[in-house]
Amino acid sequence: MATRRTRPQGESNKAPSSDSNTSEKGDSDTKYSDYTSENVWCPKPYTMFKLLLSARFCSAFLSNISDCDETFNYWEPTHYLLYGTGFQTWEYSPQFAIRSYGYLLLNSVSGFLQVHLFKANKVLVFYFLRFILSIICAASESYFYSGIIRQFGSHVARLSAVFMVFATGMFISAAAFLPSTFAMYMVLLSYGGWFTGHYPIAVVCTAAGALVGWPFSAVLGAPIAWDIVIRQRRLRYFLEWCIISLIAVLGPLVYIDSAYYGKVVIAPLNIVMYNVFGKGGPDLYGVEHWTFYFINGFLNFNVVFLMAVLVFPICVFVKLLVKEKNERRKFPSSRLPVWFPMAAMYIWIGIFFTRPHKEERFLFPIYPLFILFGAVSLSKVQKLFHHLFTRTNRQHYSVSSTWLAVTVGVVFSLLSLSRSSALFYGYHAPLDLYLEINHMTENLDKYVNRNTSRINVCVGKEWYRYPSSFFLPDDRWRLQFIESEFRAQLPKPYATGSNATMIIPTDMNDMNKEEPSRYVPLNQCHFLVDMDTGRETAREPNYSKQKNRWAVIATKPFLDNERSHRLLRAFYVPFLSESFTRYNDYNLLWSLKAKTNGKKRRRQKVHYRVEKEK
Repeated sequence: MATRRTRPQGESNKAPSSDSNTSEKGDSDTKYSDYTSENVWCPKPYTMFKLLLSARFCSAFLSNISDCDETFNYWEPTHYLLYGTGFQTWEYSPQFAIRSYGYLLLNSVSGFLQVHLFKANKVLVFYFLRFILSIICAASESYFYSGIIRQFGSHVARLSAVFMVFATGMFISAAAFLPSTFAMYMVLLSYGGWFTGHYPIAVVCTAAGALVGWPFSAVLGAPIAWDIVIRQRRLRYFLEWCIISLIAVLGPLVYIDSAYYGKVVIAPLNIVMYNVFGKGGPDLYGVEHWTFYFINGFLNFNVVFLMAVLVFPICVFVKLLVKEKNERRKFPSSRLPVWFPMAAMYIWIGIFFTRPHKEERFLFPIYPLFILFGAVSLSKVQKLFHHLFTRTNRQHYSVSSTWLAVTVGVVFSLLSLSRSSALFYGYHAPLDLYLEINHMTENLDKYVNRNTSRINVCVGKEWYRYPSSFFLPDDRWRLQFIESEFRAQLPKPYATGSNATMIIPTDMNDMNKEEPSRYVPLNQCHFLVDMDTGRETAREPNYSKQKNRWAVIATKPFLDNERSHRLLRAFYVPFLSESFTRYNDYNLLWSLKAKTNGKKRRRQKVHYRVEKEK
């Protein structure tokens, strides 16, 4: 039976400080009475914020756009909001309305200032928005970190600090413009508030993550609700803050989305209806093997992922073996059983690991929990080592097993840096190549006629690596699609006019069926982005070899997975990776007919004008 947690007489309602000098009572199921965390150093939250900010700025500048959903469902509509042009997916059609313009506006406020006040370059606006996301992430992580100090002690906090700074998973997700990333920010804040006893923050941020970000992240608030409603018996308090959250978050969201769609829209509800009760659902976009998330988790968190997934058996095993003094002594009312937040991670794993449709971004919301429980597992193993091989309890258990923490920390950091480097060196070519287009504007007359009103940059099989219209210099430049072996639905440019978001686009469906109207003839392309893989089909010829029609004006190396060593393509090892990996040319091609056709058209116009004058 659940018992009401009582506060000692005279104790303040204010949550204790999260300073690193708070006394170490151990994890919620284990404790040594012989020492306190005053002997255990960990960085202050403000110091941690500065460390994380440096790491997240690296993410903003160096991480790739690894998901075309990020480009076409978030960067492109944001480009439309800022510049009036961009691509629209079926999710933004008023007929379906499963994406929120409220989320886009929330993330693009700083972009409006850059565009309209400072007249910034579009690429600069892109990276500025990424930097803002990085700052939000670092601040959220710092708050979560202070909660770890408060709930799990200084030693677990300093282990988590190492894992946060170096984790490839955080490098990938921190600056990603995705609702699952926003949900991750809110998980950091809600769990930080929960751990420090700031329950309004926990409830409001859980609601914001689910309503503004990703509705399914509400599942991660279940342990918080259980703690407040069942364990503390504060049902009325919980309901009051739930109502406040709905009014404060859902009210403005519905107002904004309804204004843009031209009808009443509750986007979070539409997302749930489509994914859970829809005809095709997300499985239309591909299914993966059951091992997908295990491989992905190891690549992004290596040994920490393994320790996090095994945290429950590790905790049980250590608890059975380690019989400590004062074991029956009650913990302070500010402490939570470690099983509560642990349950959230396992619930998420149970739901998403069993779904056929799997994507890396679906795990973003529990990335902070991987870090936390990886640290908890390592801490438990250190306690076990201290119990088995140390005769005295006069020192903190981490002192006798420092070598273990250092070894795991070094191995984790090196593997994480290696993985992050492999992602940058192997897959950063699209961002680098589209930057070259911006450098061409100074000598544009060399490639196209000066009076050309629209310059078409075409993509075929490389459509899904397009980084966004932020990388095209101005409104004259437009992305166009040509036929390829991809036989599903492609996005479509927004209609013109101030009411474009309210217009139901033609030739759109929610069944991922190919729409041939998206394609343009190849002879309309001034430039073409294509990767020279050495392979070709009827719809995907090797354009780079067509020397009489195309000229390569820029090229970047892109990793060839099939011809590269499996391990050395996943982790970058200096000297070895260069020898055992192979790269394809990611090319920007110029149509040799673009300039000549323009000259012919000009001559025809002059001849017609002369004949008319005669």
